[in-house]
Amino acid sequence: MVKCKNSGKTGHEQAEIGGKIGDQNRDRNTEAQRRTTITPETTYGECSERLTAFGGLLALVKFLDLIRFEQAFGEHYVHPNRTPKLGGYRMVMGMLMLLFIGFQRLGHFAYVRTDSMVCGILRVRVLPSVSTFWRYLISIGIIQSQSLVRLGGVLRRRVWELCEYRPQRVTVNIDTTVATVYGAIEGSRKGYNPKHRGKNGLRPVLCFLAETREYLCGTQRRGETISGKEVAHQIRQFRGLLPECVHQVRVRGDGELIGWDSVQACLDKGFTFTFGNKRCNPSFPDDGWYRHGDYAYNECVYQPMGWERPCRFVVMRIREDQRGDRQLKLLENYLYRVFATNEKGRPHKVVDDYDQRADVENLIGEAQREGVLAIPSKRFQAHHAFFQIVMLAYNLWRWMKLLASHAQQQAQAGRVVEPSKQIAIPDHTLRIARLKMLFVAAKIRYHGNRDEVRYSIHEQRAAGLIGFLRYLDRRRKEMRVAA
Repeated sequence: MVKCKNSGKTGHEQAEIGGKIGDQNRDRNTEAQRRTTITPETTYGECSERLTAFGGLLALVKFLDLIRFEQAFGEHYVHPNRTPKLGGYRMVMGMLMLLFIGFQRLGHFAYVRTDSMVCGILRVRVLPSVSTFWRYLISIGIIQSQSLVRLGGVLRRRVWELCEYRPQRVTVNIDTTVATVYGAIEGSRKGYNPKHRGKNGLRPVLCFLAETREYLCGTQRRGETISGKEVAHQIRQFRGLLPECVHQVRVRGDGELIGWDSVQACLDKGFTFTFGNKRCNPSFPDDGWYRHGDYAYNECVYQPMGWERPCRFVVMRIREDQRGDRQLKLLENYLYRVFATNEKGRPHKVVDDYDQRADVENLIGEAQREGVLAIPSKRFQAHHAFFQIVMLAYNLWRWMKLLASHAQQQAQAGRVVEPSKQIAIPDHTLRIARLKMLFVAAKIRYHGNRDEVRYSIHEQRAAGLIGFLRYLDRRRKEMRVAA
């Protein structure tokens, strides 16, 4: 019997092995084509394989490695006095993953405590008890939350660089929301709460970028109306949190945010602004009205009481019968929308541009569903830090979708070797994004002296996820070569 040169098997033995492999492939194809039948009589049991419902977390791990998240965390995060056994990085990563998956409260760690993917990322067999994460959250405060804001600014620069996104002008929309609380919660006050009138609440302020829909900065606040000094403090942070390619910043806010402090902050930083007006009563010239479409517009220069210099005010006048009232009126009554601005252009263009700010309500609603309304503790400092952790997890989703969109654009332009048309991350709510790329079942197996993640060939979403993983691997390899 003659043996082959490159193996110790004889030709007959190799033929037998090849026949077995062919039979196995035929069995797999037959099983893939076979129709599955599930009835009440279907048997069930347990298996010894490690399975996870969150197969998309592998993309998060690769993405964090691509933007060098751990390095930036070590440089900018200020650790509290409490030093847990897992370390500050893995404790914060655990809370970020919990929020990234879609859970809003620390008590929900009980549902993922033994998940193979989550435990593998944190490099533990079983996650610590819920009280461990809760005690760490209690130990962090305002200093840690401020460091997380700075960390977000560093990561934003890296993500925009990876996406080749270099805007020279951005628009920041500022707004507040209400988190109703029950019980003795520090910082809770009775204030504007239209859904739960008369109940205590907290009143966080959030600033979003209109172009990328990502969170720029903000803070958890006490439940009272925001002051002009607080608005000015947020505005003065914008420049340090934006990449150097941004030269012009446009600020938009409603009437709650107008005041000399906020206007002066915009002027000092060289920002253009448009604020809704609820406090001033400027007088507009009678001969300055003009019509554009169905409405009339006007403008004037007016200096409100307490302001150090005059400001431009524009107004939009709406007749009452244009609001849907079909009754005939002898005298015309008008509704006025007044704005303070330093934008150039005709008043109707300023008002039309301000109306695009309405999208911030959708972003705030999405942030509320991500966990902004969750109150993990009675301590206000813990709320302050948890708020920034929630919004950092929110931004991770936004940045991953931005990078996936860049991958699609490269694929359409023919700049990517492998076809990544299968990358299908939606450009709408994060809830749908989770269904598309996170909740993909996977099997974790130990093979070749290392762990592997395998996805089912019968899962339609697996092809898109694998395409995105290959894109991330290619960018990570380019990053290592460049370094």
